Amino acid sequence: MNERDSDSDTPDTLKPDAFSPATPSQGGDQLAATAFEPLSQSSEKKQRVNATQIALGVAGVLIAALLFFLFTARSLTLNIDAEAEPSFSLSGLNWSFGERLLVRPGNYTLSINAEGYHPYEQTITVGDADTQQLDIRLAPLPGTVTIATQPAGGEIILDELSLGSAPLVDLTLEAGVYRVEAVLDRYQRWQGQIDVVGRNQSQTVDVVLLPDWANVRFSATPATVTVSIDGQPAETTATGVEVLSGERELTLSAPGFTPLSLPLSIVAGVDQDLGAVTLTPADATLTLESTPPGAGVTVDGAFAGLTPLVVPLSPGDRHAISLSKAGYLGASLSLTLARGETASRAITLKPELGEVRFAIEPAEADILINGQRVGSGSQSLSLPAVQQRIAVQLDGYATFETEVLPKPGLPQQISVTLLTEAAARKAAMTPTITTPLGQTLVLVDPSVEAQNPFTMGASRRDPGRRANEVEHPVELRRAFYLASTETTNAQFRQYEATHDSGLIESYSLDRDHQPVAGISWQQAASFCNWLSRLEGLPPFYRENQGIIIGFNPSSTGYRLPSEAEWAFAARVEGDALRRFAWGDDFPPSAVVTNVADNTSALV
Repeated sequence: MNERDSDSDTPDTLKPDAFSPATPSQGGDQLAATAFEPLSQSSEKKQRVNATQIALGVAGVLIAALLFFLFTARSLTLNIDAEAEPSFSLSGLNWSFGERLLVRPGNYTLSINAEGYHPYEQTITVGDADTQQLDIRLAPLPGTVTIATQPAGGEIILDELSLGSAPLVDLTLEAGVYRVEAVLDRYQRWQGQIDVVGRNQSQTVDVVLLPDWANVRFSATPATVTVSIDGQPAETTATGVEVLSGERELTLSAPGFTPLSLPLSIVAGVDQDLGAVTLTPADATLTLESTPPGAGVTVDGAFAGLTPLVVPLSPGDRHAISLSKAGYLGASLSLTLARGETASRAITLKPELGEVRFAIEPAEADILINGQRVGSGSQSLSLPAVQQRIAVQLDGYATFETEVLPKPGLPQQISVTLLTEAAARKAAMTPTITTPLGQTLVLVDPSVEAQNPFTMGASRRDPGRRANEVEHPVELRRAFYLASTETTNAQFRQYEATHDSGLIESYSLDRDHQPVAGISWQQAASFCNWLSRLEGLPPFYRENQGIIIGFNPSSTGYRLPSEAEWAFAARVEGDALRRFAWGDDFPPSAVVTNVADNTSALV
């Protein structure tokens, strides 16, 4: 290669023949010619191509995404009901045109705010329809309301709830229509409605209450009258007397004059003029009281009432007044009173006494007159000549009670011998009673028998003794009634109409007069309960669905006798206790009834 002359201004030109590559014959490799391009120009060109391609690619993607969004989006219109201008936001990708949005189907969170309303935030679903709309009503914030009445002090009732007395300032109320009432004594009740707009706005309601009265005017003689309305004092003003609406009674009174009562029918706001009103001079007045109270009063022979009593009397006349009460001596007085004069008399009546003599056993027993203890044992008492309640009592004995009317000048005697509670109980019992079916029951009272307690069972030496017949003491503490005969078929069939007592060796046991046979203990107990209910007695046995499950020991109803009661009734005779029902010997020496075989058919 030739070197460029440093002093030359033009570059050297490389000619084709200036360089001769070595040939194979010269011992070198053959070189081929290659096009040459400067390195800096090629790199810049590649960078410009790559940036353009990227920009075009991004633009294409964005355009494709936009076109995809536009083709797949749905039109959603928001109809927001609010007085203020709302602002809203929707989560996710959307395109807003005022209250219209383009948004793809799916679930989104919608938030709305407007001045004076509660914030709104809900999840909404956009469907597949091309055009959709959503109606939204924003909830207004509460408002403040001030309620006043003229005159002040009226009770405010809002939707039947009393809020207190007006004025009520800045009540916080939700938006809506409320029913309001205002109530004030002597004024007409006001009723109305208020429409609370809410949205933090303030409102004022002024209620003017109308008077619920009318003025009643009159000219009274005498002028110094006292006025009352329905018995309550009333004030007289220059315009008259204010009387509340409705049916009223106006009463005018003055000392020495008879009160005058006038019925009025008052309409609120409509005044009335009664004109001249003249009171009549009053009669004299006598107030009578007596000890004891309740005495009958006659004035000049005419019955006037019972004390305490206010009696009107004609003035200037002399009046004869008498008082009387049963058991007391009468009293009388006479007096004359001036016109309008009032007088009071308190009369103590003297009792009219009769002698009652008491003969009491035991001597420790207390005597009570009209519930008040007056002493113990035998004595003589002077009692007012009115009906007296007498009681004689002592612990452990039955109380004796009676009534007596003492008679002046005629002594009476009451003789009382108290019985022990047991003896009194038996004395109060009738020897026999009859059931609703006509059965006769006989009283058996073990408490008064000498052979109680007694021994049941049999000695081990007795022939025929069974293992369960061990001798043991028994004490009966309760009286009972025991039927004198068995219950017959006819009587049992009133309870169970289809019952059949059957046969024994071809002999019928089912005749009406024969004892009922072939029934279980359950049937017998149920029959007793039925008989108790028939008589209105509490059933002895407790039943559940027709099955006896227990008993009530305090019941006074019918029941089956216990084994001990059977034995006591059969063996006790006076002070003796027989070994067997017929006596003490076995076998019996006398003929007794045997109903254990077919002879029972002949009963």
